[in-house]
Amino acid sequence: MRILVTGGAGFIGSAVCRHLVADGAERVVNVDKLTYAGNLDSLRMIETQANYVHYRADIGDERHMLEIMRREKIGAVMHLAAESHVDRSIEGPDVFVKTNIVGTVSLLNAALAHWSELATGKRERFRFHHISTDEVFGDLPFDGGVFTEETAYAPSSPYAASKAASDHMVRAWAHTYGLPVVLSNCSNNFGPYHFPEKLIPLAIINAIEEKPLPIYGTGANVRDWLHVEDHARALELVVRQGRPGESYNIGARAERSNLAVVEGICDRLDTRRPRGQGKSYRDLITHVSDRPGHDRRYAIDPAKIERELGWKPQLGFDDGLSMTVDWYLANRWWWEPIRDGRYSGARLGERQRRSA
Repeated sequence: MRILVTGGAGFIGSAVCRHLVADGAERVVNVDKLTYAGNLDSLRMIETQANYVHYRADIGDERHMLEIMRREKIGAVMHLAAESHVDRSIEGPDVFVKTNIVGTVSLLNAALAHWSELATGKRERFRFHHISTDEVFGDLPFDGGVFTEETAYAPSSPYAASKAASDHMVRAWAHTYGLPVVLSNCSNNFGPYHFPEKLIPLAIINAIEEKPLPIYGTGANVRDWLHVEDHARALELVVRQGRPGESYNIGARAERSNLAVVEGICDRLDTRRPRGQGKSYRDLITHVSDRPGHDRRYAIDPAKIERELGWKPQLGFDDGLSMTVDWYLANRWWWEPIRDGRYSGARLGERQRRSA
């Protein structure tokens, strides 16, 4: 299978690219515009592999996307390109509408045109896999309930609303035009190469730098945490074996409050990189004003993907968090340029010579 991955220089997208290349995919075509969170350093280990190529392109450029699909003889699209930070969506929702909704429609149009040109056998095997989030379902009470594939959509933030709209667009292109699509909605991911504006990498790096560890409100908000490498394995199963028209919820049954997650990071750092004078990293935890419309709890029931595709997470949360802390301690080369401002378009240009 020749797979086009959009947003392949982002956190989840780069994990998908690394996994597919290592798993022997015939061709992995990474399309990424390289906005602020796209980092080709996350793909350093595969950038010279014969079955991998990167195009710096915008999913909103329908003509260019169609050209790439034709040139690379794409047999499946894994659509991960998205604006994804809730706080940013609250401050400026317009870019979320442009990328997550309008960009997805442009990509769907390109995929539909490409699919319509394929020979019969290849048309039957083609898949458009739209990767979404559990945030489209809104939130859950603290004392019970889980999201299933039948849960009604009730997005709370501009980010979640933009992803919900893109989910609906994908289903419409399947129903109206016959495009063979599969969808997946995942819980919160964590792991290496995670842009340091998100909770876990932010807490780790702030702690390393002896800076405050901000927690919204009391920190009671609960998330189901999924290691990004387990997610990448699930996504490959969905694009290869998922039934057209179906959606699959991907979660690890690993619910933790935000405060418990940050405390777990502190405890690991207390062991691995002790502070002076017997201080604990927990002393750096700082409670800040809650953000508007903060969802209380997310929890996913992954029974369908477990039952139909045989997927189960290989990494438990505690082991995964330990590995993540160790990775950030050992890979300052990756995150320090982001923190100190050296990560810029000019720097990216140095690595563009290795991209198409």
